[in-house]
Amino acid sequence: MKMSKVGNQTNSQDPQAVNSRVFVGNLNTFQCSKTDVERMFQRYGRLAGISMHKGYAFVQFTNPFDARSACLGEDGRTVLSQILGKCNKIFSF
Repeated sequence: MKMSKVGNQTNSQDPQAVNSRVFVGNLNTFQCSKTDVERMFQRYGRLAGISMHKGYAFVQFTNPFDARSACLGEDGRTVLSQILGKCNKIFSF
């Protein structure tokens, strides 16, 4: 599978973007790279951005349906001997 060039912008406050964003918690970021996260989530749809932080990441999809599918598919998955604790879609209120 060819890896695309995914940016790191995941902080847009646009309602469409907010509803297309996934929070990935309990992520072993010492061993898991941005490329690894891209490989995990690209199966759910087009990725607009990934931002990595210590112990968690945000994954920005281009539409909310793909973000929801990713949450349902990845929540509780074991990655590098750690269970993804919270893989949640970010909701705007």
